[in-house]
Amino acid sequence: MKAINDLNRHIKPIASAIEQAVSRVIASGWFVLGPEVSAFEQEFATYCGSEHCVSLANGTDALELALRALNIGKNSNVLTVANAGMYSSAAILATGATPVYADVRFDTCLIDVADVTRLVSELKIDAIVVTHLYGLMADIVQIVQLAKNKNIPVIEDCAQSHGAMINGKKAGAFGEIGCFSFYPTKNLGALGDGGAVVTNHIDLNEQVRQLRQYGWSSKYRATLAGGCNSRLDEMQAAVLRVMLPLLDKWNARRREIATRYTNGIRHTKIATPALHGEEYVAHLYVIKTPERDSLRQYLTEAGIPSDVHYPIPDYRQPCCSHLFTDVNKPITEQLCTEVFTLPCFPEMTDAEVDMIVYRINAWKQ
Repeated sequence: MKAINDLNRHIKPIASAIEQAVSRVIASGWFVLGPEVSAFEQEFATYCGSEHCVSLANGTDALELALRALNIGKNSNVLTVANAGMYSSAAILATGATPVYADVRFDTCLIDVADVTRLVSELKIDAIVVTHLYGLMADIVQIVQLAKNKNIPVIEDCAQSHGAMINGKKAGAFGEIGCFSFYPTKNLGALGDGGAVVTNHIDLNEQVRQLRQYGWSSKYRATLAGGCNSRLDEMQAAVLRVMLPLLDKWNARRREIATRYTNGIRHTKIATPALHGEEYVAHLYVIKTPERDSLRQYLTEAGIPSDVHYPIPDYRQPCCSHLFTDVNKPITEQLCTEVFTLPCFPEMTDAEVDMIVYRINAWKQ
């Protein structure tokens, strides 16, 4: 096995349909903000159960422009987590705002509602970014209700949770605005970079739509500060339109693989994720072990790839650690030393999963 997410195997079954979509774009002669983008935005909004979708160049821009549309900037405090790869922190810092970190739960690796409750009662919080990490939805219903009582807008970071849902409601449709990445390894991944926001609020839709193109209110007339160039191109939109109808099937297969792992791995030094339903789309299958380096080396020698998502708390990153010298989140710190990602993609076979399970169970640390 070459990687934890084999994109060659993922794309091969739909290569012909993708080639047709790309050829359609080339024949049209329209490559930026054309009919493919418009169609994808409508289709993705419908899929997510949202009124509006604005496609963008990448998922980090989605977070940043969502924050800007909510008037987050200098002197704003944005509550988030520090175990999710710096993505929300980078977007918050780009607006001039300050990240405020909540700790996470050890079992789910997701934001701890109890810590959120404490922080919003003690500090001025201007927005909350809720990350649905590893494909598992956070306690979004509780957090949205808590935030509503405090008049705090909620942004959902759905970069790893395309298609996950609670009681039939999709990730991205709970807060004021939901942010997605279409990086190639995502559950819904383009053949390059891409992102989007979804929302039910017409004003947020219009703000992000304007911000993605220099803040223009009309061509060459920039009226909204904070604008940039962040546009999904026509070819990526066409590719995503091919993939979107397949997403639920892919997610179901990811859940099957995760279930097979969890039911099969039996090792005293390893904690596996719990079994989940449709609130989980198994973007990453992440186990925990205090002897991570030893297990990684063992699996590498057996030809099994792995990764770590993520090894450094955001507030310990060299670029910004000086801003957070007093921050220490014990569960976040522990998880960053123990989390360990196994291969998980829809084209994996049961035999491949079983082989990895066998190797893990045979590990003698």
